[in-house]
Amino acid sequence: MAGHVGSRACSSVGRTVHRVVRGRGLTMSMAWKWTVTVVLSAVAAAATVVLIVNLLGNPPTVEYTAQSPGGAVDVTLQSVGNYGSGSHPTWVSYLVKSPQGQWVHTTTFQVPAHTRINVTIYQYDSGGALRNQQLGQVSGTDGNVALLNGHLFRVINSNDPNGNGVGHTFSIPSLGINVPLYANNSNANLCGKAPCTTSSPHNIIRFSFTSPGPGSYRWQCFVPCGLGYLYGNGGPMSTLGYMGGFMKVAT
Repeated sequence: MAGHVGSRACSSVGRTVHRVVRGRGLTMSMAWKWTVTVVLSAVAAAATVVLIVNLLGNPPTVEYTAQSPGGAVDVTLQSVGNYGSGSHPTWVSYLVKSPQGQWVHTTTFQVPAHTRINVTIYQYDSGGALRNQQLGQVSGTDGNVALLNGHLFRVINSNDPNGNGVGHTFSIPSLGINVPLYANNSNANLCGKAPCTTSSPHNIIRFSFTSPGPGSYRWQCFVPCGLGYLYGNGGPMSTLGYMGGFMKVAT
Protein backbone atom coordinates (compact mmCIF):
# COMPACT_ATOMS: atom_id res chain seq x y z
CA MET A 1 0.00 0.00 0.00
CA ALA A 2 1.60 3.14 -1.13
CA GLY A 3 1.95 5.01 2.07
CA HIS A 4 1.64 2.19 4.43
CA VAL A 5 2.97 4.47 6.91
CA GLY A 6 5.26 5.39 4.20
CA SER A 7 4.47 2.81 1.63
CA ARG A 8 4.17 -0.57 0.04
CA ALA A 9 4.08 -1.02 -3.60
CA CYS A 10 0.29 -1.41 -3.55
CA SER A 11 -2.86 0.95 -11.19
CA SER A 12 -4.96 1.20 -13.24
CA VAL A 13 -5.81 -2.23 -14.33
CA GLY A 14 -4.67 -2.67 -17.86
CA ARG A 15 -4.32 -5.95 -19.54
CA THR A 16 -3.07 -7.47 -16.28
CA VAL A 17 -6.32 -6.84 -14.55
CA HIS A 18 -7.72 -9.99 -15.66
CA ARG A 19 -4.95 -12.18 -15.18
CA VAL A 20 -7.03 -12.16 -12.15
CA VAL A 21 -8.61 -15.57 -12.17
CA ARG A 22 -12.26 -15.33 -13.13
CA GLY A 23 -15.02 -17.38 -14.62
CA ARG A 24 -18.74 -17.68 -14.43
CA GLY A 25 -19.49 -21.26 -13.65
CA LEU A 26 -17.16 -21.70 -10.70
CA THR A 27 -18.46 -22.29 -7.21
CA MET A 28 -16.53 -22.19 -4.01
CA SER A 29 -16.37 -25.46 -2.10
CA MET A 30 -17.58 -25.58 1.47
CA ALA A 31 -14.10 -26.66 2.53
CA TRP A 32 -12.59 -23.53 0.98
CA LYS A 33 -15.23 -21.33 2.61
CA TRP A 34 -14.44 -22.79 5.99
CA THR A 35 -10.72 -22.36 5.41
CA VAL A 36 -11.08 -18.70 4.51
CA THR A 37 -13.38 -18.08 7.47
CA VAL A 38 -11.00 -19.78 9.91
CA VAL A 39 -8.00 -17.85 8.58
CA LEU A 40 -9.81 -14.51 8.81
CA SER A 41 -11.17 -15.27 12.26
CA ALA A 42 -7.77 -16.23 13.63
CA VAL A 43 -6.15 -13.04 12.37
CA ALA A 44 -9.11 -10.96 13.53
CA ALA A 45 -8.94 -12.38 17.04
CA ALA A 46 -5.35 -11.22 17.41
CA ALA A 47 -6.06 -7.83 15.81
CA THR A 48 -9.08 -7.18 18.00
CA VAL A 49 -7.05 -7.53 21.19
CA VAL A 50 -4.69 -4.82 20.00
CA LEU A 51 -7.52 -2.69 18.63
CA ILE A 52 -9.27 -2.53 21.99
CA VAL A 53 -6.15 -0.95 23.45
CA ASN A 54 -5.93 1.60 20.66
CA LEU A 55 -9.44 3.01 20.45
CA LEU A 56 -8.96 6.70 19.82
CA GLY A 57 -12.16 8.13 21.19
CA ASN A 58 -15.23 7.22 19.21
CA PRO A 59 -15.00 7.94 15.49
CA PRO A 60 -18.38 9.00 14.12
CA THR A 61 -20.82 6.48 12.73
CA VAL A 62 -22.10 7.00 9.19
CA GLU A 63 -25.69 5.81 9.08
CA TYR A 64 -27.21 4.30 5.96
CA THR A 65 -30.89 3.59 5.53
CA ALA A 66 -32.79 1.96 2.70
CA GLN A 67 -34.31 4.42 0.24
CA SER A 68 -37.51 2.39 0.29
CA PRO A 69 -38.89 -0.50 2.39
CA GLY A 70 -37.01 -3.63 1.40
CA GLY A 71 -34.68 -1.62 -0.82
CA ALA A 72 -30.92 -2.01 -1.06
CA VAL A 73 -28.40 0.19 0.75
CA ASP A 74 -25.34 1.62 -1.01
CA VAL A 75 -22.16 1.93 1.05
CA THR A 76 -19.14 3.77 -0.39
CA LEU A 77 -15.59 3.67 0.98
CA GLN A 78 -12.13 4.70 -0.15
CA SER A 79 -8.72 3.35 0.82
CA VAL A 80 -5.73 5.69 0.74
CA GLY A 81 -1.98 5.28 1.14
CA ASN A 82 -1.54 8.40 3.28
CA TYR A 83 -4.29 10.07 5.25
CA GLY A 84 -2.25 13.25 4.81
CA SER A 85 -3.26 15.25 7.90
CA GLY A 86 -4.01 14.99 11.59
CA SER A 87 -1.85 13.23 14.16
CA HIS A 88 -0.93 10.38 11.80
CA PRO A 89 -0.58 11.92 8.32
CA THR A 90 1.51 9.03 6.93
CA TRP A 91 -0.84 6.26 8.03
CA VAL A 92 -2.92 4.35 5.53
CA SER A 93 -6.63 4.70 6.07
CA TYR A 94 -10.16 4.01 4.98
CA LEU A 95 -12.82 6.71 4.73
CA VAL A 96 -16.60 6.36 4.52
CA LYS A 97 -18.82 8.48 2.28
CA SER A 98 -21.97 9.74 3.97
CA PRO A 99 -25.37 9.58 2.25
CA GLN A 100 -25.02 13.37 1.90
CA GLY A 101 -21.89 12.88 -0.22
CA GLN A 102 -19.24 13.90 2.30
CA TRP A 103 -16.13 11.83 3.00
CA VAL A 104 -15.84 11.07 6.72
CA HIS A 105 -12.65 9.88 8.42
CA THR A 106 -14.18 6.89 10.17
CA THR A 107 -14.44 3.15 9.79
CA THR A 108 -17.77 2.73 11.54
CA PHE A 109 -21.01 2.62 9.58
CA GLN A 110 -24.52 1.42 10.24
CA VAL A 111 -26.89 -0.46 7.94
CA PRO A 112 -30.35 -2.04 8.42
CA ALA A 113 -30.67 -5.76 9.12
CA HIS A 114 -31.47 -8.37 6.48
CA THR A 115 -30.87 -5.94 3.65
CA ARG A 116 -28.90 -6.13 0.43
CA ILE A 117 -25.75 -4.04 0.90
CA ASN A 118 -24.04 -2.78 -2.27
CA VAL A 119 -20.46 -1.77 -1.49
CA THR A 120 -18.26 0.42 -3.69
CA ILE A 121 -14.61 0.94 -2.74
CA TYR A 122 -12.37 3.48 -4.46
CA GLN A 123 -8.86 2.07 -4.03
CA TYR A 124 -6.11 4.71 -4.29
CA ASP A 125 -3.18 2.81 -2.79
CA SER A 126 -0.34 0.72 -4.17
CA GLY A 127 0.38 -2.81 -2.96
CA GLY A 128 2.31 -6.00 -3.48
CA ALA A 129 2.25 -9.76 -3.01
CA LEU A 130 0.16 -11.22 -0.20
CA ARG A 131 1.80 -13.18 2.58
CA ASN A 132 -1.27 -15.42 2.64
CA GLN A 133 -2.63 -16.07 -0.84
CA GLN A 134 -6.02 -17.13 0.54
CA LEU A 135 -6.70 -13.44 1.16
CA GLY A 136 -6.67 -12.99 -2.62
CA GLN A 137 -9.89 -15.03 -2.83
CA VAL A 138 -13.29 -13.31 -2.87
CA SER A 139 -15.65 -14.96 -0.39
CA GLY A 140 -18.92 -14.28 1.38
CA THR A 141 -20.28 -11.87 -1.23
CA ASP A 142 -23.24 -12.58 -3.50
CA GLY A 143 -22.00 -15.37 -5.76
CA ASN A 144 -18.54 -15.16 -4.13
CA VAL A 145 -17.60 -12.61 -6.79
CA ALA A 146 -16.77 -8.91 -7.05
CA LEU A 147 -16.27 -6.40 -9.85
CA LEU A 148 -12.93 -4.76 -10.57
CA ASN A 149 -13.38 -1.71 -12.79
CA GLY A 150 -16.52 -3.35 -14.14
CA HIS A 151 -15.00 -6.80 -14.70
CA LEU A 152 -16.04 -9.88 -12.74
CA PHE A 153 -13.34 -11.54 -10.65
CA ARG A 154 -13.03 -14.23 -8.00
CA VAL A 155 -9.32 -14.23 -7.25
CA ILE A 156 -6.43 -11.80 -7.51
CA ASN A 157 -3.08 -13.48 -8.09
CA SER A 158 -0.86 -11.10 -6.17
CA ASN A 159 2.24 -12.97 -7.34
CA ASP A 160 1.62 -12.15 -10.99
CA PRO A 161 4.85 -10.42 -12.11
CA ASN A 162 2.85 -8.32 -14.57
CA GLY A 163 0.30 -7.19 -12.01
CA ASN A 164 0.26 -4.68 -9.17
CA GLY A 165 -0.60 -7.03 -6.34
CA VAL A 166 -3.15 -6.37 -3.61
CA GLY A 167 -3.35 -3.08 -1.74
CA HIS A 168 -5.85 -3.89 1.01
CA THR A 169 -8.69 -6.21 1.84
CA PHE A 170 -12.19 -5.55 3.09
CA SER A 171 -12.92 -8.44 5.42
CA ILE A 172 -15.67 -9.24 7.92
CA PRO A 173 -14.43 -12.51 9.49
CA SER A 174 -17.59 -13.36 11.41
CA LEU A 175 -19.56 -13.29 8.15
CA GLY A 176 -16.90 -15.03 6.05
CA ILE A 177 -16.59 -11.94 3.84
CA ASN A 178 -13.25 -11.17 2.21
CA VAL A 179 -12.61 -8.98 -0.84
CA PRO A 180 -9.06 -8.22 -2.03
CA LEU A 181 -8.54 -4.72 -3.43
CA TYR A 182 -6.37 -4.62 -6.52
CA ALA A 183 -3.45 -2.23 -6.16
CA ASN A 184 -2.32 0.72 -8.23
CA ASN A 185 1.09 0.91 -9.85
CA SER A 186 3.53 2.17 -7.22
CA ASN A 187 5.31 4.29 -9.84
CA ALA A 188 2.16 6.24 -10.64
CA ASN A 189 1.46 9.70 -9.24
CA LEU A 190 -0.70 8.43 -6.39
CA CYS A 191 -2.95 10.51 -4.18
CA GLY A 192 -1.06 11.81 -1.14
CA LYS A 193 -3.84 13.30 0.97
CA ALA A 194 -7.37 12.19 1.72
CA PRO A 195 -10.05 12.46 0.65
CA CYS A 196 -8.76 11.44 -2.77
CA THR A 197 -10.59 12.23 -6.01
CA THR A 198 -10.96 10.20 -9.17
CA SER A 199 -8.40 12.47 -10.87
CA SER A 200 -5.77 10.32 -9.10
CA PRO A 201 -4.97 6.75 -10.20
CA HIS A 202 -7.50 4.39 -8.68
CA ASN A 203 -9.38 1.14 -9.01
CA ILE A 204 -13.07 0.65 -8.27
CA ILE A 205 -14.18 -2.53 -6.55
CA ARG A 206 -17.87 -3.38 -6.16
CA PHE A 207 -19.63 -6.27 -4.44
CA SER A 208 -22.83 -7.06 -2.58
CA PHE A 209 -23.94 -9.11 0.39
CA THR A 210 -26.96 -9.39 2.67
CA SER A 211 -26.61 -7.89 6.12
CA PRO A 212 -27.17 -10.23 9.08
CA GLY A 213 -29.31 -9.66 12.17
CA PRO A 214 -28.74 -6.76 14.57
CA GLY A 215 -25.32 -6.49 16.15
CA SER A 216 -21.86 -5.00 15.74
CA TYR A 217 -19.59 -6.76 13.27
CA ARG A 218 -15.85 -6.16 13.18
CA TRP A 219 -14.27 -5.51 9.77
CA GLN A 220 -10.58 -5.19 8.96
CA CYS A 221 -7.93 -4.92 6.29
CA PHE A 222 -5.72 -7.99 6.56
CA VAL A 223 -2.80 -6.74 4.48
CA PRO A 224 -0.16 -5.70 7.06
CA CYS A 225 0.00 -1.96 6.41
CA GLY A 226 1.79 -0.71 9.51
CA LEU A 227 5.31 -0.04 8.29
CA GLY A 228 7.64 0.28 11.25
CA TYR A 229 5.48 -1.90 13.51
CA LEU A 230 5.97 -5.55 14.42
CA TYR A 231 4.97 -7.66 11.41
CA GLY A 232 3.22 -4.58 10.05
CA ASN A 233 0.25 -5.13 12.34
CA GLY A 234 0.50 -2.08 14.60
CA GLY A 235 -0.30 1.58 14.05
CA PRO A 236 -3.09 2.00 11.51
CA MET A 237 -3.82 -1.73 11.53
CA SER A 238 -4.78 -1.67 15.20
CA THR A 239 -6.39 1.77 15.45
CA LEU A 240 -10.10 2.27 14.98
CA GLY A 241 -10.73 4.80 12.21
CA TYR A 242 -7.88 3.69 9.96
CA MET A 243 -7.64 0.06 8.78
CA GLY A 244 -10.39 -1.53 10.81
CA GLY A 245 -13.79 -0.69 12.18
CA PHE A 246 -17.32 -1.90 12.78
CA MET A 247 -20.40 -2.48 10.70
CA LYS A 248 -23.33 -1.83 13.01
CA VAL A 249 -26.53 -3.56 12.02
CA ALA A 250 -29.73 -1.95 13.28
CA THR A 251 -33.18 -3.45 13.53
